[in-house]
Amino acid sequence: MKFHIDDLPVVFPYDRIYPEQYAYMCDLKRTLDATGHCVLEMPSGTGKTVSLLSLIVSYQQFYPAKRKLIYCSRTVPEIEKALEELKRLMAYRVSCAETDEEKKKEESFYGLGLTSRKNLCIHPEVAKEKKGKVVDARCRDLTNSAVCEKGRQNPGSVELCDWHENLGKLEPGSIIPPGIWTLADVLQYGRDNTICPYFTVRRMLTQMPFVDVVIYSFHYLLDPKVAEQVSKEMSKDAIVVFDEAHNIDNVCIESLSIDLTRPMLDSAARSVGKLGDKIDEIKKTDASKLQDEYAKLVEGLQDAANDEDAFMSNPVLPEDLLKEAIPGNIRKAEHFVAFLKRFVEYLKTRMRVLHVVAETPLSFLQHLKDITYIERRPLRFCAERLQSLVRTLELSRIDEYSALQKVATFATLVATYEKGFLLILEPFETDNATVPNPIFHLTCLDPAIAIKPVFERFSSVVITSGTISPLDMYPKMLQFQPVVQESYAMTLTRNSFLPLVITRGSDQVAISSRFEVRNDPAVVRNFGSILIEYSKIVPDGIVAFFPSYLYMESIVAAWNDMGILNEVWKHKLIFVETPDANETSIALENYRRACDNGRGAVLLSVARGKVSEGIDFDHNYGRAVIMFGVPYQYTESRILKARLEYLRDAYRIRESEFLGFDAMRNAAQCVGRVLRGKTDWGLMVFADKRFARADKRAKLPRWINQYITETASNLSTDMALTLSKLFMRTISQNPNENQTGISLWRLEDIEKAQAKQRELALEAEQQHGEPMDEDDEYGDGGLDDRMLADVDLDV
Repeated sequence: MKFHIDDLPVVFPYDRIYPEQYAYMCDLKRTLDATGHCVLEMPSGTGKTVSLLSLIVSYQQFYPAKRKLIYCSRTVPEIEKALEELKRLMAYRVSCAETDEEKKKEESFYGLGLTSRKNLCIHPEVAKEKKGKVVDARCRDLTNSAVCEKGRQNPGSVELCDWHENLGKLEPGSIIPPGIWTLADVLQYGRDNTICPYFTVRRMLTQMPFVDVVIYSFHYLLDPKVAEQVSKEMSKDAIVVFDEAHNIDNVCIESLSIDLTRPMLDSAARSVGKLGDKIDEIKKTDASKLQDEYAKLVEGLQDAANDEDAFMSNPVLPEDLLKEAIPGNIRKAEHFVAFLKRFVEYLKTRMRVLHVVAETPLSFLQHLKDITYIERRPLRFCAERLQSLVRTLELSRIDEYSALQKVATFATLVATYEKGFLLILEPFETDNATVPNPIFHLTCLDPAIAIKPVFERFSSVVITSGTISPLDMYPKMLQFQPVVQESYAMTLTRNSFLPLVITRGSDQVAISSRFEVRNDPAVVRNFGSILIEYSKIVPDGIVAFFPSYLYMESIVAAWNDMGILNEVWKHKLIFVETPDANETSIALENYRRACDNGRGAVLLSVARGKVSEGIDFDHNYGRAVIMFGVPYQYTESRILKARLEYLRDAYRIRESEFLGFDAMRNAAQCVGRVLRGKTDWGLMVFADKRFARADKRAKLPRWINQYITETASNLSTDMALTLSKLFMRTISQNPNENQTGISLWRLEDIEKAQAKQRELALEAEQQHGEPMDEDDEYGDGGLDDRMLADVDLDV
């Protein structure tokens, strides 16, 4: 399908389009035209990715500026899915090309995805390693510039990676032919041509003029340690998209936070000892190396590191880096090792304290200076100096130095930032524990710190997800001004999902996961009866979510004692998500198998866990999702308390406002798993009396909220079951409704809608004597909600 939005011809790879997809594209174009930022919420399963890619690729190909697209997603399967979608789109664009010139232009389009070395390594020995850090270390041992130089000068003296060496023989622009390359394609291309897939993509990205679209993880842009190596070549007029960005504030905070434990400090102390031994050894064999490094540091010339073999990148944001020479007291290698030893010993001493300590970075630095005479300035250069030393000493197996790397990162961060950070020392794991197991948290409290350079550097940043309500919270937290902020309704010819709020059991006892009543036997029994009754009436798969692992364990144990699990087993198998990723993967695989063979299954999961974030339960894998309780964070967490206090003082966001927002976005993310398209159907059950409150429901995404009726927002278990049975009987009928023109638009429907929009704009202008709203400068542009609801297309 090909249609116009204003002067832009948009190629969409299907012959039908959803009205919300069209509205989404119009708002996206408005954002790109204004070179501003936007927050867009698109209902789950309505083709957000294909809409986004269709509009932006059309924009790239039509306008001469040809702005690059940086598309960020959360998980490797989602990155692969987006690349597959882009590949289909470009194949369709090539087939639609009218002239040879157009065809050539479409065929020369480059799209690449990047993930970790572990996922892209094809070296037979290194690829066998299971841990990502070990793969990274072994890869660096085979590919760093010093080893490569030695191996080329004296073949056979050191082991090199043949795949990496073959890559070095190719011209930068001809490493990989034009086209869209999924991760699987790049791996296969690497095997066929005996070149390294990981460095193939990395080198193409350093030559960014060659690449039109790059798809990778959030961390490659938001985490300074990674972004410095991967994303510094990206052009400033690039379009940045954060997809599934409902938790983007947490990603920002994680990227600048560090936890230190006692075993970590012991490992760091051993690493410092090894560095000292290595320096003594080099002094005897090749003292000129250390002398050369010292001379460079005196001159303020930072060793021009090859990004490909950097042991670590500076953990602070680019604009906070000091553009000056490394201080004199840590220039000499032996002085720096003594400095590190003193700092590690100081941290060990701090760990011996048996009471909770919370302090600002300034207070920490003052105490450090009083005790050890270590000043702030050399600490700021700690990460950079360690990288220089590791490169000079040509160390191998640098995964063994990861604890020391963390300590250096900790030092640099604590000495760089005064505001938006807090240090918390917790000597015991729990309040009741008697054996000390201290953790020193350097926690970032302000998500705006990590994302600020992205907003300042790139002209258009799109933050989008299916569950990003309330929209105004994100600009407040991340400190940016969006030019467009929109949530789209879902157009359906018949309701394909039914949201229900169960506030009480069949015995009329109110149900809730509030701390005071969560373990009340009546509440636990009513939660269990909901699961039993739904396992009787719902076919195939049911996914149940709990607020935390701890609560799920206590509920499941109580259900076992009450005989509730035995009742559920009569109808469906039961699988449980655990914190262990491998166990959860096996449970998921068996859950899907049980759904496929007709036995049916229940999956007990946790909000904010692996299952709630990246797994789709489409069609028979999820016919009902039950949310047991409101998934609030653990409010006694000292880190959360500190963050809430910071948000209140800095941005005037009340504690209750943030906690409610966070709980409802996670609840929406959980129940949104049930619906992965307009042909899918399912039940969304909110089992907690607090969901009936208007202030809670207002924080749910609009596309869910619009289908919560007054009658369905305050139900007992038996009333909810009656409505559920009625819904399933209705949905199982063969639909007679023709979706075309209502929830599916053809080209002529788009043209009618555009004509109607122009007509309405003209009427408004005549009535009020005012020109059309600038925000809707294209008469055929953004459809407002009234249009979506009321437009009569004479179907």
